[in-house]
Amino acid sequence: MPSFDIVSRVDMQEMDNAVNQVKKEVATRYDFRGSSTLVELDRKEGKVRFLTEDEMKLQALRELLLAKAVRRGIDAKAFTFSKPERAGGDKMRQEVSVATGVPEDVARKIVKMVKDSRLKVQSSMQGDEVRVTGKNRDDLQAVISLVREAELDVPLQFVNMRE
Repeated sequence: MPSFDIVSRVDMQEMDNAVNQVKKEVATRYDFRGSSTLVELDRKEGKVRFLTEDEMKLQALRELLLAKAVRRGIDAKAFTFSKPERAGGDKMRQEVSVATGVPEDVARKIVKMVKDSRLKVQSSMQGDEVRVTGKNRDDLQAVISLVREAELDVPLQFVNMRE
């Protein structure tokens, strides 16, 4: 029976490249000259950390990261920005979480949406992904278009299409 998986993944190598581009631009930009700005990526936790002097530079870092990541093919929905907080002295700190895996509530929405569509397919949650199986490949493609039109807050990819 044909099947495919609905997942939410970010290519961490592309994320690493985007963070490195942000670091290079920070080193050459005039408004960051002379400031102690730190941008680092924790690949294991899937987080980017900013440490800079004020709110204006923090906003510039957020915009730089989004621009570089989108240019490298990473969806802007994959980022969750935490609230900026004061670090020691007059510094500002912010963490950016990079989405990995389909959240459980979004997976439930997808499964319910597929069941309500009355297509002859079965969907099930498997960890942080959703597997959809059916007898007809056209039904699976209809599910893909249904999920794409749903406007969920998570970037989704459709992988492992099998016959």
